Amino acid sequence: MPSNCNWIIPSWPAPRNILAFTTVRQGGVSKPPFDSFNLAQHVQDDPIDIAKNREILKTKANLPNDPFWLNQVHGIEVVTVGDYSIPYPLLEADASVAFQPNQVSVVLTADCLPVLLCNKQGTCISAVHAGWRGLSKGVIEAAVLKMACDPKDLLVWLGPGIGPSAFEVGEEVLLAFKNSPQGDTAVDSAFKKNDKDRWFADLYQLARFRLSRLGVKDVYGGEFCTYSDPERFYSARRSKITGRMATVICALSDPHQV
Repeated sequence: MPSNCNWIIPSWPAPRNILAFTTVRQGGVSKPPFDSFNLAQHVQDDPIDIAKNREILKTKANLPNDPFWLNQVHGIEVVTVGDYSIPYPLLEADASVAFQPNQVSVVLTADCLPVLLCNKQGTCISAVHAGWRGLSKGVIEAAVLKMACDPKDLLVWLGPGIGPSAFEVGEEVLLAFKNSPQGDTAVDSAFKKNDKDRWFADLYQLARFRLSRLGVKDVYGGEFCTYSDPERFYSARRSKITGRMATVICALSDPHQV
């Protein structure tokens, strides 16, 4: 990663060939309210500005290929990068995996939780969009299944999402986790009731709970809050009209590119 990038670099013991990061909202050309490094096409930003920002992303990160963009729908569909020669129209999916070097997985977020995974050999990677709907339905489980790796051989980084003191939800969110096939009463610890008879939900803890159930032990990150950090992050809850950050992962053929 070039030294002049102020993007978020995971603090995790990934293999040397793994390139991974989350962009911040500065450094692009988009105009307010998308200022300035919006990378999403679905938020009514100027398509020309989006295209310029995506070119900046590829150039600054020295990506070996274009990112494999998805049409994220808060589901559990996971696709394999390389199975589709032309990714347009965008595939409806909330995660992608890659088994070949130089394939770039990416998800877009502005409060939802981006989750990056790789195996300890640096040969398999995944990027997951985990909002509460996808998380409760099992999108992380679907990605781990698609990777076909031993869960104990996986490293996971939880990127910038909305923090537990800002993510206020109704009881339907708690029930979605408790009633899901993977849920049980242990999820109660990730919800704290407030004086408005609503709940503060901890997406990071919910993700860690799901990963632990799968046998994934090496989980890093989870110290961010997109809502409370407007200088660095977009937040759909803070601003209804806003941009999206990109969380990217790639297993490079040449580790010196990182």
